[in-house]
Amino acid sequence: MPLISLHDRAALAARFRTDPALHLFELGDLDDTLWPNTTWYTASPDSGHGPVALLYSGGDTPVLLAFARSADVPALKSLLHDLRPFLPRRFTAGLPDGAERALAPDYAVERRTPLLRMLLTDGLPTEVAHETQPLTLDDVDAVRALLTESYPDSWFDPRMLADGGYVGVREDGRLVSVAGVHVHSPAQRVAVLGNVTTHPDARGRGLARACVTALCHHLAATTDHLGLNVRTDNAPAIRLYERLGFTTVATYNELVLGAAS
Repeated sequence: MPLISLHDRAALAARFRTDPALHLFELGDLDDTLWPNTTWYTASPDSGHGPVALLYSGGDTPVLLAFARSADVPALKSLLHDLRPFLPRRFTAGLPDGAERALAPDYAVERRTPLLRMLLTDGLPTEVAHETQPLTLDDVDAVRALLTESYPDSWFDPRMLADGGYVGVREDGRLVSVAGVHVHSPAQRVAVLGNVTTHPDARGRGLARACVTALCHHLAATTDHLGLNVRTDNAPAIRLYERLGFTTVATYNELVLGAAS
C-alpha cells in the first residue's frame, strides 16, 4: 500500500492511546511545542490501527520513532521499507529489535543501544529527605555543565526548563544532581523522564532518587502515564527505578543509522 502522511492530531492520539505505555514519545510529540517538527507516516490510514512512523526534525539529528508490539512488527517492517526514500542520510531511530533490517541495504547501523521502557505503575514514590529545587531557564548553563561532565551522551532540550520539567540538588551553590523530562504534554497527560544524573563526586547518596521522586510528584497533577527509558546494561539505574515503582513494559533499540552509500 502507498505511504500516507497523517496530519490529524486527534486521530493520531486515538491510535496511540490504545497502547500509551509503548507510545509515550509519540503522544508527547503531539504537544503544541513539538508538533511543528513532526511528520507522520502510515500505510493504514482508514482503519485507525496499524503502525505509524514519526520523523522528528527539531534537534541536531533527525529522529525516527516507529514502535509496535510483536504481532504488528511485520507490518512495521513493511512501512519502514517503503519509507526509505524519505529518510535523511543519517538519523537516530527507536525501533523494535530487528526492525532496522527493513532499512537495509540503504542504511547501516552505526550504533545500537538496547533500552527498557519503564512505566510508573505502583503509585508515587515516597519522598526523601534531600532538598530539591525546581530549575528554570536561568539554570540552563548549570544543567549543560553537569550533563557534559556526568552524562555526555544525553539529549537535552532547554525548552523543557521553561515548563518546570527539571528539578535538581545543589551543594555549596553547585548543581550536582538533576532529573528532567524529554517530553511532557499536559494535554495528552503523558511525560517521559530523562537526563537523570549525578556528578561523580556526589554519587551513592540518593540524590538521583530524590530528584526523580520530586519530579514524579511535580508531574502527577498533569500526567496519567509517566515513563522513562534506561539502558538494559545499567543495572543500578534499573534497580533504582524498580524501587521507585517503575515496571518494564517494553524493550527496543536506540539506533544511529547512516546511508550505506
